[in-house]
Amino acid sequence: MTGSFMGNQLALIRRELLEHRAIYVVPGVMAAIMVLAQITGHASVAAFDKEIDIALLGATNLGVNERGAVISVLLTVFSGFFAIGMLFVMVFYSLDALYAERKDRAILFWRSLPVTDAETVISKLVTALFVIPLVSLAAIAVTHLLVLLTTSFWVGMRGANAWHLIWEAVPLLDVWAATFIYALSLTLWLAPFFGWFLLASAYVKRAPTLFAILPLIVLPLLEKTILNSTLLFDAIVLRSKSVPIHKSFEFGTVLNEEMFKKAAAEGVSLVSMLDISRFLTDPSLWAGFIVCALFTTAAIYVRRFRDDS
Repeated sequence: MTGSFMGNQLALIRRELLEHRAIYVVPGVMAAIMVLAQITGHASVAAFDKEIDIALLGATNLGVNERGAVISVLLTVFSGFFAIGMLFVMVFYSLDALYAERKDRAILFWRSLPVTDAETVISKLVTALFVIPLVSLAAIAVTHLLVLLTTSFWVGMRGANAWHLIWEAVPLLDVWAATFIYALSLTLWLAPFFGWFLLASAYVKRAPTLFAILPLIVLPLLEKTILNSTLLFDAIVLRSKSVPIHKSFEFGTVLNEEMFKKAAAEGVSLVSMLDISRFLTDPSLWAGFIVCALFTTAAIYVRRFRDDS
């Protein structure tokens, strides 16, 4: 039974990748744009030969931890752009996943196959919460490597030692591990939203984006105005603002040169800034799983008994 379920899930996920090309096209395009932008940046500073030589000389004299900290910040910036793109893909995929198959009547074909409604909806939830982030993480890793390689080539062309400046110091495994942990925690934390988006996608006849987003904005405002309560505001707005996985960290450390140098010299890793146990023991995380399960169950019920195709 379990083997059959897993086999069906793999087949259904492959179907999602074939039908929703944005899952891998968007990260691929973002990767190409970022690498090209970085190469263009290298070319655009060619007029500042003297300043560049001084900067490279100064970087050469920095310790390994300091150079690693600077590179980590730069790579994290690239990861941040991918995280934004990943969220957009997850949202629009979830809103379209069950709506599109009714709109083009593909649901009639898929219902003729020996696959249950529960398996279909679960495969779409798994795609949204795990497959899309994994594809984005792969694109992030490739982008990081390409950025480091092109930068190494540029540094070598300037007469500097690329191995000493970059590869000896870059904490790639630490950056990738922190990125993976944060991406996974982000998707798990936002799981109730994606469960709701799937329900909206299964239910509405048109404009699923409007149907799904509007209540998330209007209901907290009505609650505050009429009931003078912030329960929905806390559950919706505050949950979407931040993920409780970071340890206490002052962002001013990055902006203040002396504080940044001190933190960098200590060799603090990105993973060490994440509090995994705090995240996993947060009651709000598990409450979110329950809400996501309820919305997903409702989406399964709607898909099974409502067919306006």
